[in-house]
Amino acid sequence: MKSVETKRALSPEQREELLRALKARFDKNMNRHKGLDWAKVQARLEGNPEKLWSLQEMERTGGEPDVVGQDKKSGEYVFYDCSAESPKGRTSVCYDREGLESRKEHRPKNTVMDMAAAMGIELLTEEQYQELQKLGDFDTKTSSWVKTPSDIRKLGGALYCDRRYGRVFVGHNGAQSYYAARAFRGSLRV
Repeated sequence: MKSVETKRALSPEQREELLRALKARFDKNMNRHKGLDWAKVQARLEGNPEKLWSLQEMERTGGEPDVVGQDKKSGEYVFYDCSAESPKGRTSVCYDREGLESRKEHRPKNTVMDMAAAMGIELLTEEQYQELQKLGDFDTKTSSWVKTPSDIRKLGGALYCDRRYGRVFVGHNGAQSYYAARAFRGSLRV
């Protein structure tokens, strides 16, 4: 178990670089987190090194994580991937392992669900995606897989969302599908 913890730790330099990037994004996009104080967010982050590692993974894969709210009950800060387009470091992946294994040929290297689990983040739900879109215009040229309800998944489908023509759309594909312009957006509670 120790090796997993060590693997999921940032060096002091990485931690400082990440905190600088997160603070700069926080300051630049105050509309996403009105009434929240960066010093309190940073204190919470510094007390949760494993969450910092997950945020670094979100950052490394192009997600540009930012604070989008705070849970009033738990006090946790909520981060979403806020990159303008679906994160570039997470494209060309099918929805889940079952979808991947159902492909007879041209299998992608990974799946949305496996990547999110490895990063320690949750896939945005359709509702969370709609909330994100109230904070700006996201995925105007790309699309993002979202957490698919089990009844749809049992039938072989998976959901994605995007913004076109000034509106947010929900679409569907087979879970085995993958596209160069589709990745996924995640959330993390700290």
